[in-house]
Amino acid sequence: MNVFLPASQVDVRRPSDIADYIGQDIECMILKIDEARRNIVVSRRRLIEEAREKMKKELLSNLEIGDLRTGLVKNIADFGAFVDLGGIDGLLHITDMSWGRINHPTEMVKIDEEIEVMVLNIDYDKEKIALGLKQKSKSPWENIGEKYPVDSVIKGEVVNVLSYGAFVKLEDGIEGLVHISEMSWTRRVNHPSELVAIGDEVDVMVLGINEEKQEISLGMKQTQANPWDNVSDKYPVGGKVSGTVRNLTNYGAFIELEEGVDGLLHISDMSWTRKISHSNEMLKKGEPLECEILSVDQERRRIALGLKQLADDPWETTIPEKYSPGSSVKGKVTKITNFGVFVELEDELEGLLHVSELSDQKIEHPESMVNVGDDIEVRILRVDTADRKIGLSCRSDEEIREAAAAAAAAEVATDGGGGAAAGSGDAARKAAEDLKGGMGGAAGPLFTLGADAEDEEEVPELEVSAEDASAEDTSAEDTSAEDTSAEDTSAEDTSAEDTSAEDASAEDASAEDASAEDTSADSSAEAVEEE
Repeated sequence: MNVFLPASQVDVRRPSDIADYIGQDIECMILKIDEARRNIVVSRRRLIEEAREKMKKELLSNLEIGDLRTGLVKNIADFGAFVDLGGIDGLLHITDMSWGRINHPTEMVKIDEEIEVMVLNIDYDKEKIALGLKQKSKSPWENIGEKYPVDSVIKGEVVNVLSYGAFVKLEDGIEGLVHISEMSWTRRVNHPSELVAIGDEVDVMVLGINEEKQEISLGMKQTQANPWDNVSDKYPVGGKVSGTVRNLTNYGAFIELEEGVDGLLHISDMSWTRKISHSNEMLKKGEPLECEILSVDQERRRIALGLKQLADDPWETTIPEKYSPGSSVKGKVTKITNFGVFVELEDELEGLLHVSELSDQKIEHPESMVNVGDDIEVRILRVDTADRKIGLSCRSDEEIREAAAAAAAAEVATDGGGGAAAGSGDAARKAAEDLKGGMGGAAGPLFTLGADAEDEEEVPELEVSAEDASAEDTSAEDTSAEDTSAEDTSAEDTSAEDTSAEDASAEDASAEDASAEDTSADSSAEAVEEE
């Protein structure tokens, strides 16, 4: 008699090929008998499940955490392996297979392999068992501080490289992280793969240990000397140093003095005379350059460099000698603004030709008189070494003298004649001196056109290498005019007070005389009565 055994009832897990059971004697359980069709259905699986259920109950009643059990690997997944302990399967997770790093469970176990495992946890309600393989051996993290003390240098193997760092294996089950910031003192590392690769053997220093989290911080650069430790001795202030332009910015250039040691050359320290808005106007990336050490901050790892300091300041030497006030020079118009014209007198040196100095006539727009690129002859009005400015003029000496005379006349008119007329000559000479300019320092205007605050035309101080007219001198002139007006008013008030005082004295004298007469009259009357 033949019976039918469905493929799903051959075993607990359906076999890949049921033909393997041909010729074998097996024991089955009858599931169904169909007499009409003369058909009998049997199951081997049901018989096995009943037997396993008995074994499972017996196993759970005797199984304890920490027990060592022998089992058969029945299935393997990416996250671990299932081990048949005899009646129940337990999960051997990939993290519990080895103290070291493994990528897949197949590196440790194989299907149908008999292995010994340790029971880690039992869930009686869900009938789940957690197993461990690495727990059979001693944890390498025990006494980790004694094996790898902080600041000790050891060798390790790079086992993984990520964007934030590299993992280095010190021994099986012990790995530490070398952060990207701890790889080099000098190189700017964008990715750890620039310095290390999987399989490389490297020297590392133990920076810190967290036994609770089982983490070790390692460093590669600490095994080498830090170039910033003796940078103050190597680069003394005032010394000359050669480097390479590494990067250009709008505020300066970074000069590489050696690998990992950069200095900043600020745009204000590039030239004594030239106005620089971006470092690429003077330097190119990659070119060699010699500079002077201005300052060294070893703690903040900063070095300030200077380029202009390699030469003497021309504002203290050649410029005042070459461009004396009153001398005539030739220059080229480089820029036109609404307040005047910038004239290049020589390389990297400009002066300002104010709009009021273009002509004796009032000029609304400087471009109506000159164009960029024109060669013109100008006269030096003033050289201000403190503010590093040069004032220029296109007007003739006669025009300036006429302006000075007009200013003096206006001052006389303001004073109202009289005593002011006596000082007209001094005022004229003073105005002429102001218009002539000079080397008297930063204080005082370049020229003065009058003392009348209402009629006076504001003339800002001429400057070099500036984008706008100076408002300080205009304020000084306005203040001077106000002071003059205030002095006049004060004088008038004083005169009025004196007059009032005289009138009061006269009234007092009259009152005294009247009183004397009254007294005399009374005395006469008394005399008459007595007679």
